[in-house]
Amino acid sequence: MKNLGRKFLRNVLLTGALLAGLGTGAKAQESPMEEDFFRMMRVSTPEGVLLEVGGLTVLPNGDLGVSTRRGDIYIIENPTSARPFFRKFAFGLHEVLGLAFKDGALYCAQRGELTKLTDTDNDGKADLFETVYAWPLSGNYHEYSFGPKIAPDGSFFVSTNLGFPDPWWHAKSLVPWRGWMLRITPDGKMEPWATGLRSPAGLGMIDGELFYAENQGDWVGSGGIWHVKKGAFTVHPAGLRWTDQPQSPVKLKQEPFFSLLDPRNEVNERGEPVKPENRQNEEFVTMADMKKQFPELQLPAVWLPHGIYGISNSEIVKIPEGHFGPFEGQLLVGDQGQSKIMRVVLEKVNGEYQGMAFDFRSSFQSGVLRMAWANDGSLFVGETNRGWGSAGDANQGLQRLVWNSKVPFEMRMVRAMPDGFEIEFTTPVDKKSAEDLASYAVESFTYKYHAVYGSPPVNQKKLAVRGVKVSDDGMRARLVVDGLREGYIHMLRLDGVRARNNYYTLVHPFGYYTLNSIPAGEKLALKEVSTRSSAATASQSAVASKTTTSNTKASTAAKKTPAKPKEAAAKEALTFNDMKPLLAKNTCLACHNADKKQVGPAFKEIAKRKYTNKQIVELIYNPKPENWPDYATPMPPMPQVPEAEALKIAAWINSLD
Repeated sequence: MKNLGRKFLRNVLLTGALLAGLGTGAKAQESPMEEDFFRMMRVSTPEGVLLEVGGLTVLPNGDLGVSTRRGDIYIIENPTSARPFFRKFAFGLHEVLGLAFKDGALYCAQRGELTKLTDTDNDGKADLFETVYAWPLSGNYHEYSFGPKIAPDGSFFVSTNLGFPDPWWHAKSLVPWRGWMLRITPDGKMEPWATGLRSPAGLGMIDGELFYAENQGDWVGSGGIWHVKKGAFTVHPAGLRWTDQPQSPVKLKQEPFFSLLDPRNEVNERGEPVKPENRQNEEFVTMADMKKQFPELQLPAVWLPHGIYGISNSEIVKIPEGHFGPFEGQLLVGDQGQSKIMRVVLEKVNGEYQGMAFDFRSSFQSGVLRMAWANDGSLFVGETNRGWGSAGDANQGLQRLVWNSKVPFEMRMVRAMPDGFEIEFTTPVDKKSAEDLASYAVESFTYKYHAVYGSPPVNQKKLAVRGVKVSDDGMRARLVVDGLREGYIHMLRLDGVRARNNYYTLVHPFGYYTLNSIPAGEKLALKEVSTRSSAATASQSAVASKTTTSNTKASTAAKKTPAKPKEAAAKEALTFNDMKPLLAKNTCLACHNADKKQVGPAFKEIAKRKYTNKQIVELIYNPKPENWPDYATPMPPMPQVPEAEALKIAAWINSLD
């Protein structure tokens, strides 16, 4: 029974509609998952060493530099071996949240400065500490600083957090250049580069261009990745406070911005600050709307929908040539809160970056904050939890992600087209399933741009897939989609598409494309595409059989002999391991565990609330954070979970009580 239940769950996407279109000749097999291709290995750590990784950098000889939030820096020799050697290089620093190597020295971002550390006597320990540049601090606890990333010209980029004063829900730039990206030359000259940053924990220097990952918060509807051009204003208005300074490359001021968007500095009848909340059924604007008013506003290249692709997005790294098979050249983005890594594919349309985000690898032991490529092609993953909270069993750690050289069946990339999207696969698709319109679903939505902490998905709309053209080699499928919307996120689901060779489902059957701009070009004619849909065939069959079913129902029931209780087979309850594939697929495990509190409550705690299955489904789609006041991170709406799967999850949760 357990094996049958597990196989059913791992193939839950094989819907009745699809089966109707495939006929009896097709045979579904148990499909592999992400852990079948990318294996986690723990880097052995000496007893008593608490890493709480804040920075990672690989030295030219393959040794690994690791900085910690507790102010230590280690050099790990032979880091990919069974017995790595830890050498403490420096200690007593202030919350080192980034590390880089250049010209024989280490550079780190402490809370208040960029520091150069050198071992002048070659004894393996830093003995020269030099301040390259120090920036102002107010002393607010949230004034973290991240970096550095080294630019092609040898300069350094560092990002600075906004502070959380009282009231904490309106992040502020309390002293100059908080909420900014700073460019610092090796001789200590600072150039303000861009503003609009709120909590920019992840920087990435990609092919000589600077990107950063932002976290959901006030003014930030969801996490995302921004391309940081000089003079850009990215999202949060607090840093605009300093744009009147002569060295500021950003000229937009707070006053005209707030004249169009209410800062929501609300008070109660006693004059006390009140946390602004989302208003339903209100007129709102989006970032795309505001860009028409303020051209310097930089839209995110890719939104990372909150709660689906993380809750605290972090490091951005490019997959080098020859690494991780079909995904070389693409980006990986960590997430500290959900302890996982996403994959991002960018393209330039009309001069600006946009693209697609997918899940990649989940279930790290602690929050993923930093990543760095080992010389053997594996990926070092540095982790931390304390104070920030994350999924996983550990508070800190260092792991490696290793590819086993097997190619997973995935969407390798998605490109925007004038009339839809072109999907490229890692292996050929089964043409019959890929030419069935029922195999695809497309929805679009966006976020509010407001002073409230985060935003629900708004203006959600299902888009009709009118046709599909599959290439002769089975490596591409071009979709014709009605109603594409610029400035919107488009979710693509490929539940019914199967691999040609083994009939596997996609490891990750859905992703999110940020469509800032629809490209120009030639559209497909309907005569060029398949318009066949097994869903329509199945619907017609259902109508035709309804009369026959109703006529035979009574006679069948009369002939049935009730089974005696002792003869009825006891239905074995599904275990947590049985449910894991379905829970992982819908990202439930990123925040929840069966027995213990993580980012969200344990499933057993939810079962104690005695919700009906239907109520749990409704709470998946429209969470009520007020029901769980002891949890700092509110659950986001999860509209992408299919109702049938949400009901299965709800029934299993209720079986735990």
